[in-house]
Amino acid sequence: MVEHKPLFLRQRFLHLRLVAWLALALLLMALDGRSQAVGYLRQTIGVVVSPLYLVEQVPFALYRWWDFGVTPRAELLERLRVLERDNLILTVRSQKYAALEGENMRLRELLGASLDLGDRLLVAELLPSALEPGVQKVLLNRGARDEVFVGQPFVDASGVMGQIVRVMPSRSIGLLITDATHALPVENIRSGVRAIAVGTNLGTLLELAYVPNNADLVQGDLLVTSGLGGRFPPGYPVGKVVSVEMDPVSPFARVLAEPSASMLRSREVLLLWPDHGTPADADQAEGEALSVNGNGERAP
Repeated sequence: MVEHKPLFLRQRFLHLRLVAWLALALLLMALDGRSQAVGYLRQTIGVVVSPLYLVEQVPFALYRWWDFGVTPRAELLERLRVLERDNLILTVRSQKYAALEGENMRLRELLGASLDLGDRLLVAELLPSALEPGVQKVLLNRGARDEVFVGQPFVDASGVMGQIVRVMPSRSIGLLITDATHALPVENIRSGVRAIAVGTNLGTLLELAYVPNNADLVQGDLLVTSGLGGRFPPGYPVGKVVSVEMDPVSPFARVLAEPSASMLRSREVLLLWPDHGTPADADQAEGEALSVNGNGERAP
């Protein structure tokens, strides 16, 4: 025969325990406000309990270690690729702050309200290829499917690289600014002097065409896109002046500049969509980029 203990006795003991714990809590609260003994007791309890927090974190630490250890190499490479692209985008966006700094130094509006940091961007990879001997062109892995259009500018993390001259469904061909047939309107950040930067036969330098001998240009001046012509958005670095030679026979000086972009080392570029330019507008110039003849004049 099974004996059943009375439930009322157990409930009575539970009530007594509750009253005892409440009394102890009230006593400790009263002592905490009048004596430092409770503070010392709290610190001692904290020292004793602190290892328990470390033990509690062990499963989470093991999980993170295991998750990182078993992560496939391809996933890690993809994460690294995303970080590199994000860094490229942020670096390119920060280029325009150089133009803003020059504007503040000269205390006048240099680049105008068109200096907008909200340009549409698309990352593209430069594919290894030998297109045409003697012509500085590159092959990109973006094409008409990505809304790439003829005349679209592209830049790397340091400055302007060139513009698109041919578009295919999934590929496109870009002409570098250092090619002898390319011309680009630029502006001096320091003095505001505007000129046309054309490629040279050297392939690594730019020459400013038709610059008067009295133009305010010195070695080290930063050149940025002026926005004239509507092809390249204003404010992107183009190059830095490396030499200024005055010719007493000619009314024009010979000014050479080194491109800001890493023409030979860049593997990824950003395609830009200027706010004032559209693919429909660019179709009117289909087939060729802005070209110049041997004297730096635009070709017909």
